[in-house]
Amino acid sequence: MGLTARTIPLVLPRAHDCITLFLGSKERYLEYFENTPGVYFKTSGWIERGETAGRLSQLTFGKSGAGFSFENLVEKYGEENAQYLWETLAPNYRQFTYIEMGVEPDDRFERHTRDRAAERGWIFEKLQGDMRLIEKLVAGDWDESEFLIVPPGRRIVAHYDERIVGAE
Repeated sequence: MGLTARTIPLVLPRAHDCITLFLGSKERYLEYFENTPGVYFKTSGWIERGETAGRLSQLTFGKSGAGFSFENLVEKYGEENAQYLWETLAPNYRQFTYIEMGVEPDDRFERHTRDRAAERGWIFEKLQGDMRLIEKLVAGDWDESEFLIVPPGRRIVAHYDERIVGAE
């Protein structure tokens, strides 16, 4: 939010977060999110490059998706207040959902996610990913219902409806 297009237009998917891109549409994301509370998503890329030794304290929360990590809350409010805020506001995770994108060399990332779920006593689920939205972004097929084109001089703002983002 707040990013301003300067001399060239910006194009971004109308996405809640990266999971929307992996699932192929904001509608599929929202349906899954609303029907599956307490889910933490995994992909091969996240496991291979982004995981920090499985520490769930790195997770974020917040209505915009930008949220705060536990460490940010400690910096801003102190350890005791951060703990209270985290326990009160953070999602109550109880499931790992692995999104298979069809680019994995083998099943090691799925097995990794399945093992982490078992270690925590969580549910494991596997979903088939969908590259459609990523392919449309790269191909320049920017339908207004799925993409926001921000003209020069305008900035990105949050919309808390089906548009997700807008420009002003």
